[in-house]
Amino acid sequence: MTERAAETNSVSISPPRRRGWRRGIVVTLALLVLAAGIGIHLARRGVVSAEASRSAASAVPVSVASATRQDVPVFLVGLGTVQATFTVGIHTQVDGKLQDVFFKEGQHVKKGDVLAKIDPRLFQAALDQAKAKKMQDAAQLVSLQKDLARFQALGAKGYETQQNLDQQQSKVEAMKATLAADEAQIETAQTQLDYTDIRAPSDGRMGVRLIDPGNVIRASDTASIAMLVLTQPAAVMFTLPADTLDNVREAQARGEVEVIAYDRDNKRALSTGTLATIDNMMDPATATYKLKATFANADEKLWPGEFVNARLLVDMRRDALTVPDAAIQRGPNSLFTWVIGDDNTATMKPVKVGPSVGGATVVTSGLEVGERVVTGGQYKLRKGAPVSISDKVPDDSAS
Repeated sequence: MTERAAETNSVSISPPRRRGWRRGIVVTLALLVLAAGIGIHLARRGVVSAEASRSAASAVPVSVASATRQDVPVFLVGLGTVQATFTVGIHTQVDGKLQDVFFKEGQHVKKGDVLAKIDPRLFQAALDQAKAKKMQDAAQLVSLQKDLARFQALGAKGYETQQNLDQQQSKVEAMKATLAADEAQIETAQTQLDYTDIRAPSDGRMGVRLIDPGNVIRASDTASIAMLVLTQPAAVMFTLPADTLDNVREAQARGEVEVIAYDRDNKRALSTGTLATIDNMMDPATATYKLKATFANADEKLWPGEFVNARLLVDMRRDALTVPDAAIQRGPNSLFTWVIGDDNTATMKPVKVGPSVGGATVVTSGLEVGERVVTGGQYKLRKGAPVSISDKVPDDSAS
């Protein structure tokens, strides 16, 4: 009885275990099918996969610009100083007390304007004395001429010797010479008197007054009363490297060469003029040569003694291919730029460049018109790297 009962129990327990195992497989398959359905559903609704998210996150943000053609002026830039056309120290030409000063500091004056006056009384007295001496000698000449007439009348009748006649004639001639000397003395005294009015030798602007009225000044003094400068027109003296001389001379042979004066920061144009002359020798110590440009300077933006950057136009590149300066990178062997393809991936291209003007660099080879070049974010790029184009790109120097 016992053995049969055991067999009966073993047979009755096995079938439920098998059914549970099969049920688990079915549930697992159902869950897999459900997960696949959910995945397909989410994909259809635009949910980005983890792999796609990682790909988008790895795109390098860059700013780009297109290679374009334009006319590019070619400049040579040299540091120079502004010079006035006319610079003179106002001095006295006679000794005396400075009586008056008639100009104001910074005033524009015309040629011939009276700027200051020396006490004229001594010079007026000297002129009066010279005139009186002339009148005295003129009266004596009249007397001598009358005596000569009488001698000549007596000589004609044989009552006077030729010797006495010749002596009287010589006295008349000597007095005439004395009168000529008197006239010269008057002119000298008049000139000395005129010099008591110190006049402007040229148009220009007066500087700071250095001597006040009441001081005794002399013609031999080195100190001036003030400085007078003529800044319209003005000149700029600047230097260029010796290897640019041929380019400058070729430009000069074609006609007038334009020169633009910029401020010390090389950002603001002050005035436009023309090249006046090239110095006739090089400086062997610095391998440079001097040039002089003239400017109308009607607004007086060029101030004597000011440092400026002179840009000399030597050539004009017509229809040149250009890119922004920031697009040109320097590699270990040559210059290159990053180019963005149609698939928004970066490719490194070696380039050859010409001059750079106004933030644009001329590219002589390596690029085509319309190609997109990277102007910001280059330091994060690698060959074939995906990019995202943005106007707001982090500063490369901070990366």
